[in-house]
Amino acid sequence: MAPLLPDLTLPQMLREQARLHGRRTAVRQKEFGIWHPLTWADYYARAAHVGLGLTALGLGEKGHLAVLSENRVEWVLAQLGAGLVGAVTVGVYATSPAVEVAYVLAHCDAEIVVCEDQEQVDKVLEKRDELPCLKRIVVIETKGMRSYPADLVVSFGALEEIGRAAEKDHPRLVEERLARQTLEDIGLMIYTSGSTGRPKGAMLAYRNLRAQAIAVIDKLGLDETTTHLSYLPLCHVAEQMLTTVAPLHLGSRIDFGESLRTVQEDLREVAPSMFLGVPRIWEKLASSIHIKLMEAGGLRRKLFDAFYAACEPFAEVPASERTLRQRLIQGAAHALIFRSLLNFIGLRETRIAMTGAAPISPKIVRFFRTLGVPLVEVYGATETSGLATAQTLARLVPGSVGTAAAGVELKRGAFDELLVKGDVVFAGYYKNEAATKAAIVDGWLHTGDVVAEADGE
Repeated sequence: MAPLLPDLTLPQMLREQARLHGRRTAVRQKEFGIWHPLTWADYYARAAHVGLGLTALGLGEKGHLAVLSENRVEWVLAQLGAGLVGAVTVGVYATSPAVEVAYVLAHCDAEIVVCEDQEQVDKVLEKRDELPCLKRIVVIETKGMRSYPADLVVSFGALEEIGRAAEKDHPRLVEERLARQTLEDIGLMIYTSGSTGRPKGAMLAYRNLRAQAIAVIDKLGLDETTTHLSYLPLCHVAEQMLTTVAPLHLGSRIDFGESLRTVQEDLREVAPSMFLGVPRIWEKLASSIHIKLMEAGGLRRKLFDAFYAACEPFAEVPASERTLRQRLIQGAAHALIFRSLLNFIGLRETRIAMTGAAPISPKIVRFFRTLGVPLVEVYGATETSGLATAQTLARLVPGSVGTAAAGVELKRGAFDELLVKGDVVFAGYYKNEAATKAAIVDGWLHTGDVVAEADGE
């Protein structure tokens, strides 16, 4: 049954979580090996200061804030801060070269850009002449930034100070902006190139994001105890789905690791209950397990081979349908071999794991299911605000991406193209009405993906 969620925007949900669960930990950020918690009350308060600071620097209501950074707490503070004052956030890939960064910033009419460090600031300054709407640059890490122009570049810490000062002069501004906010307002823009052409700015309204929260929470069985390590780029819809959309509706916790280089170490420490990996991530995890087994050698390798051969035949049989013998074999394998391997890759506590974004080898999927990883295949797109279909642990059909999520309608169009309908369908492409009309016809999103009915679905 689909969850009942209030008709609130993401920023309004942040305020609500702060009111209901102010002392509960909302976010943790790892710095120099130490996890620093942020409560829901502090999350809201800091985001409000960021929003007020951005307003003081010239970000207008309905204006566009760009974020050029790897995942970290400042990313979501900037996003929710902008949302609290009625502005729209646009994510930019931190790995993009200056020319691609400039295209997105210019096309989206970014008024302010939040950059992670000197490297990202330099990309913006290199193309400063091509960005007529840009007013200020906010930098999170200030190392090497002393000689940069103070009238253009300001630190994230100073931004929060500006916001705290502005709160004294305008104590009701955030409340007034939130009171005007509706589900029809655009909350997020995600640039996607699809298969061809220059990137297009997909506009996601708060109604789309609320519908996605319903879809992902219902399909994956998430709740307020769910934990997630945020590491895939936040300028991608999949990570937004799991880092902001679902947690803000559930009141669940998000963890930001030290950096992309420490993901596996961070996974072991966090042991998240939910994990999303693209096929390449699952391939790397499988390789690391095989290397670990080669290093172990001897009896442990023989035990693994024997238990794997015994467990593989029923890897895709739901736990509730397994025989007593199968449950005993899986239990012994877990206790003697599999548990240590899952601990090694950080998935020992995972209740639901996903793979998506690209096709994955069935052998890789079966490998992890045999080890006891609750892995499901999912399908979605930026234009569906995230997940549109997914398998469930009670129905694992190999090679399938499952069935429609709550609130999502599916049908096959010409040439077996998958068509999607529902509140998850995005609001359109920014400054590209022709592409919007081509993508959404009579309320149906034309995904461009060919679909076939899988056996057993």
